Amino acid sequence: MNASKLPSQEESREIWRSTDAVCFDVDSTVIIDEGLDQLASFCGKADEVKKLTVQAMQGGIDFKTALRTRLNLLQPKLETIQSFTRTHPPKLTKDIDQLVLALQARDVDVYLVSGGFRSLIAPVAKMLNIPLENIFANRLKFFFDGEYGGFDEAQLTSKSGGKAEVIAHLKKREGYSRVVMIGDGATDMEACPPADAFIGFGGNIVREAVHSTATWFVYDFATLIEELERED
Repeated sequence: MNASKLPSQEESREIWRSTDAVCFDVDSTVIIDEGLDQLASFCGKADEVKKLTVQAMQGGIDFKTALRTRLNLLQPKLETIQSFTRTHPPKLTKDIDQLVLALQARDVDVYLVSGGFRSLIAPVAKMLNIPLENIFANRLKFFFDGEYGGFDEAQLTSKSGGKAEVIAHLKKREGYSRVVMIGDGATDMEACPPADAFIGFGGNIVREAVHSTATWFVYDFATLIEELERED
């Protein structure tokens, strides 16, 4: 990612205060953990999957390839997913609920855009009162007997550059003039443009590729709430 493509920090702050929509990454941003890593731990295959997650987040491996490889390791059944979501409720990052409330109070549309899975993200959306139709994420597929059947590779978020395509789609569909992307990973930063600004988030984990390139990098959501409330 070329930092010259990103607006300056001051420009990003101005865009943030006047944005039409905000797209949040989910894993390690809205929630404190990586959902797929947590599922892998639940399945007893944490180490193998986490290594691939790190490579994908740092941009070292094609996203769809990493996703397919991790899922082939796990082979999660429908029953496994249901048991996991029932026994492992999402752990929200501090102040994300207040930030979403503040955005919604300003009539800013909020989306969850993730390379993770809709079945793991729906509970997050419900906790934050974000409409389920505002989730853009991957979909697991199962055979009629509940066995793992792959994932929907037609979803935009299943491939490298997919988050940028989601934002371009939203801008065209909704007519947004200003969209902000917030996240911890390289796939989030690469979505700007077409996002009008990118805010790197390091409240749960600091990824050096993002920290060293993002023109605006924050460590907590309170900072973003304060910026919304700042008078020009």
